Amino acid sequence: MDATTLWLTIAAIGIGTFALRFSFIGLSGRLALPAPLTRALRFVPAAVLSAIILPAALRMPEGGLDIALDNPRLIACIVAAGVAWATKSVLATLAVGMGALWALQALM
Repeated sequence: MDATTLWLTIAAIGIGTFALRFSFIGLSGRLALPAPLTRALRFVPAAVLSAIILPAALRMPEGGLDIALDNPRLIACIVAAGVAWATKSVLATLAVGMGALWALQALM
């Protein structure tokens, strides 16, 4: 692939990404979504975060799953989930979860 093709591909992907994201921002006030879709969209951030965090918490460095009580990432996730459920505070969840992870990694 020559340099021109590479730069044109990067530009096309960038323009496409911008157009897709801007379409949601530009239409947000003009387009009324049905109530069930609006309710469903409220769960998207939690679902995306879970999809990112859980595989990292359950994966061993060599591969495979590590679902054991000696896995500090799993225990920190459980502690953070408890704090999130109890406080409904993102900042408290992040602070306690990271603090638990660091403390567990230092102790184990």
